[in-house]
Amino acid sequence: MAISAAISAATSTATSVGSAIDKDTIAGNFQTFLTLLTTQLKNQNPLDPLDTNQFTQQLVQFAQVEQQMKSNDQLSSLVSMEKSAQATTALAYVGSTVVVDGSTTALANGHADWTFSVTKPATATVTIKDSTGQTAYSGSFAVNPGNQAFSWDGRGNDGKLWPDGKYTLSATGQDANKQTVAVSTEVQAPVDSVDLTQTPPVLSIAGQNFSLDKIKRVIRNGS
Repeated sequence: MAISAAISAATSTATSVGSAIDKDTIAGNFQTFLTLLTTQLKNQNPLDPLDTNQFTQQLVQFAQVEQQMKSNDQLSSLVSMEKSAQATTALAYVGSTVVVDGSTTALANGHADWTFSVTKPATATVTIKDSTGQTAYSGSFAVNPGNQAFSWDGRGNDGKLWPDGKYTLSATGQDANKQTVAVSTEVQAPVDSVDLTQTPPVLSIAGQNFSLDKIKRVIRNGS
């Protein structure tokens, strides 16, 4: 039946692969359906009338298609609002100093910052290497439980001033009983820029890219 063909075309369009529905096609099919229905009602055989249950069911199917279209429109609006909110949040971080998990940061103007974290008092042995793997600095320090900042002035053990660039810090720890203590490291650096072309937005921190959920703490400038 032609009416069934119109219904099938509309339903197929509504469930086709893709995020958008061809509204013009749906509307055209609906108009075709109404035209066919009206024509058949006008020209039906009085002795063999159309099955009212059939075209009522078809009307319900079109109503479901229309509801699906509206739901998709609402979902698209929600997605757009979420992207806008993420972009606004990301932009607010530009210029702020944040802390993220990691061991590589940038030495700039003779200054690089990390954060240590241990579960009990220990002696931490720190090694800092440049991007080629060459050791720039090493030393041992007493560390206490919790988070504590570690700053490097860019000078090696021989007093040599290393050039600006990316440096990686590794740390091992031992307690008073010479037992190994895990030392986790975090990078503390300002957010240089935000790439809003990616979803979710990506923050550039110490020359590396991080998503918003990777930020652990925000540090007030000057603290």
